[in-house]
Amino acid sequence: MRVVFAGTPEAAVPSLDAVAASSHEIVAVVTRPDAPSGRGRRLEPSPVRRRAEELGVPVLTPARVKDPDFLATLRGLAPDACPVVAYGNLIPADALTIPRLGWVNLHFSLLPAWRGAAPVQRALMAGDEVTGATTFVIERGLDTGPVLGVMTETIRPTDTAGDLLGRLSVAGAGLLVATLDGLEAGELVAQPQPSDGVSLAPKIEVDDARIAWQRPALAIDRLVRGCTPAPGAWTTFRGERLKVSALSVAAVDDLPTREPLAPGVLLVTKQAVFVGTGTVPVRLGQVQAHGKKLMAAADWARGTRIDAGERVGDE
Repeated sequence: MRVVFAGTPEAAVPSLDAVAASSHEIVAVVTRPDAPSGRGRRLEPSPVRRRAEELGVPVLTPARVKDPDFLATLRGLAPDACPVVAYGNLIPADALTIPRLGWVNLHFSLLPAWRGAAPVQRALMAGDEVTGATTFVIERGLDTGPVLGVMTETIRPTDTAGDLLGRLSVAGAGLLVATLDGLEAGELVAQPQPSDGVSLAPKIEVDDARIAWQRPALAIDRLVRGCTPAPGAWTTFRGERLKVSALSVAAVDDLPTREPLAPGVLLVTKQAVFVGTGTVPVRLGQVQAHGKKLMAAADWARGTRIDAGERVGDE
């Protein structure tokens, strides 16, 4: 089949590679325009654009998919299908009708669970034990289209959003190619999503990633893992932001005392930094203070010289 691939971030690159290596012909790649990145805010191409150029595939970067010039170009390419992985722009009605077999989206959840921009993060934050990926035909609703294929993936106890997304992006690439193969052969019939089990996964904002130390330790662990690597879970210490990129629920034998630790209160030993929560303490793994590099929590505590009774999240 002739396909136009749409995607933007690193998580879409395995799918681009898989489709490029398949029997289908990628006639163009659509991705977001170059965006400011880094401290210098220099314009940088998306990971998908970089990979497409390495593959020698023409790249289209419309500011809006509904732009008449882009729609005319897409019609001229005459794609049979448009596979989509984390493109980041809504596909308008005028574009949906162009490919003969539709826009086929690879979404990193078991739909109808976690419709939206952050399915992997939200699944971790909710404590789901199993997730997966779904291919479906895009329609005008948000991730509501009929399903073509599904795969499942177990969520591991220490998974971060980055870990889980990495596995799903590789396994999901195979699902996407299998879906395209099935459509070409006429062997797939799209099935409507069930009306039960719908949940939403809006983008994780910075305020969503702030740690509330009054919550149970398990919930805090899930929040930190779900926000790693982006946008990064955080708290405050001495009036400045402190990023928390790893922690674990403390075992009783690890604690130097059996005395209860109030939410947010720090307990520092030579080898570890503990923080009180609404249940049991957690042990900080890595932290990043304002203007500093990411470092082990124990190294941060030694350099900071934390006083007894000091706390995080006190602002």
